[in-house]
Amino acid sequence: MTKTILITGATDGIGLEAAKMLAPKGHTLLLHGRNPAKLAAAAKTVMALTGAGPVETYVADLARIGDVETLAKEVAERHAHLDVLINNAGVFKIPDPVTEYGLDARFVVNTLSPSLLTRQLLPLMDASGRVINLSSAAQAPVDPEALVGRKRLSDMEAYAQSKLALTMWSRVMAQTLKGGPVFVAVNPGSLLASKMVKEGFGVAGNDIGIGADILARAALSDEFAEASGQYFDNDSGRFASPHPDALDAGKSERIVGLIDEVLQSISHEEKQ
Repeated sequence: MTKTILITGATDGIGLEAAKMLAPKGHTLLLHGRNPAKLAAAAKTVMALTGAGPVETYVADLARIGDVETLAKEVAERHAHLDVLINNAGVFKIPDPVTEYGLDARFVVNTLSPSLLTRQLLPLMDASGRVINLSSAAQAPVDPEALVGRKRLSDMEAYAQSKLALTMWSRVMAQTLKGGPVFVAVNPGSLLASKMVKEGFGVAGNDIGIGADILARAALSDEFAEASGQYFDNDSGRFASPHPDALDAGKSERIVGLIDEVLQSISHEEKQ
């Protein structure tokens, strides 16, 4: 049975490779990107694959909360049902990380936007649906002051904290929505050959197919069907424990509460 799958950050890297793995199976792929030209090129590549099903494109800058809301609305207008959401888009090293609302773009793109997009698309998903959240081996305790934009962090600090925050959010959502969909946080593999790794660390990186394969498995395979709330570490090739803070219900609920508060604050400002 073919599925409808939305992949954010699908213009290059792991997202594009995952799309190329899924396309020949005939699934309907909704590809998101920030750059219209790159997104069109990615879609053309995916559609050219033998057996490819329908491919749609959606342009949005996930550093802008308004764009996230528009993206969710556009998907909902075209689809009554969504089977899989792969929150793949992420940023690490950027010249000016401060957004228009004074937040760190790493928290916005890596944590806040996936949270908002998922919540707005949940009405399209049923108990068998899956939300795959891109985590990382780099996870660090979340500083609430940094999350709400009152403290500046280094590139690595912001990235690692934003990834732990998303992992914590993923677990809380799984516990809150026990009837589904499935929420899984995935470390796709360390230092894969993505643009982010090349720009951030100056290394070529490992085979990016390693990360794309685990995303395709998480989206479709039976091994993830009952894995809601779990963390898959692709460096070890198994479900594993995330950072201890993600296993602390109190800490996780506080961070998720802050995520909701920040999003509500931005929404209030945009409506004024």
